[in-house]
Amino acid sequence: MSTARIPRRLVAGATALAFAAVAFVGCATADPLDPEAGDTTDNETIVIGSQAYYSNEIIAEIYAQALEDAGYTVERSFNIGQRDAYMPEIESGAITLFPEYTGNLLQYYDPETTARTADDVYGALVEALPDGLTVLEQSEATDQDSYTVTAAYADENGLTSIADLAGIDGTLTVGGPPELAERPYGRSGLAETYGVEDVVFEGTGDTSVEALTAGEVDVANVFTADPRIQTQDLVVLEDPEGLFLASNVVPLVNEELADELAEVIDPISAALTPEGLVALNVKSTEDEQSSEAIATAWLEENGLI
Repeated sequence: MSTARIPRRLVAGATALAFAAVAFVGCATADPLDPEAGDTTDNETIVIGSQAYYSNEIIAEIYAQALEDAGYTVERSFNIGQRDAYMPEIESGAITLFPEYTGNLLQYYDPETTARTADDVYGALVEALPDGLTVLEQSEATDQDSYTVTAAYADENGLTSIADLAGIDGTLTVGGPPELAERPYGRSGLAETYGVEDVVFEGTGDTSVEALTAGEVDVANVFTADPRIQTQDLVVLEDPEGLFLASNVVPLVNEELADELAEVIDPISAALTPEGLVALNVKSTEDEQSSEAIATAWLEENGLI
């Protein structure tokens, strides 16, 4: 997508100064969640939203600080809630930019989608979005279901991919939600996609990581951005066949500003890795740092501010 963009700043640079004073006044008075407050793009104020989720807020803060460093006026509207609460605000134009997740957002607009791999999901999402919205380049970082093992178990059995589980002798014990066995990526998915058939499922629920590290299960269903992947020395098994729905971090943006904001936001997406997102989450949950401090340090470390 980015190769076709012509940055609006190259076109609008001559008029930017004329609107600077208006932007300042608009930022101070407009309500970002009020659809009647007017088009936030008129005064160049970028309203950035986030879910009520620490990991999502960190990414939103990274976007905000990078845009401020680039000279934009930014207004934060964080901790809004879940998708049903914030999507109407994005669709109305009250929120300009929002960190999203490709697979989950695709299912919001196309519940029957059959796309699974990162590239297929991204392509389907671009087509599924309503007029006025688009996505910038997706990141390699994800926050999605996975099959995860301890580093010791991975080393002992030579595991890097879910497919490698088929080579383990004996019965494989998998921990996760009680309904995991019946989900598409459960018993049938493992067998049909990767030939992993000798499996027993244990309903470990919220204690799946604890059960994994205690050796009570061999594999656990863990979200890929879980900070315990780093703190507990876990390994997320690769999923080349798309057993799980890919949910890469992706900026959802007002289409009118996509080309312009891509200059600042696309390099962020390129720098954010799966391991990097986990490390950011560790700084929040373990080190108890603020989103602002985490974002600043990450941007500086990556040479983005």
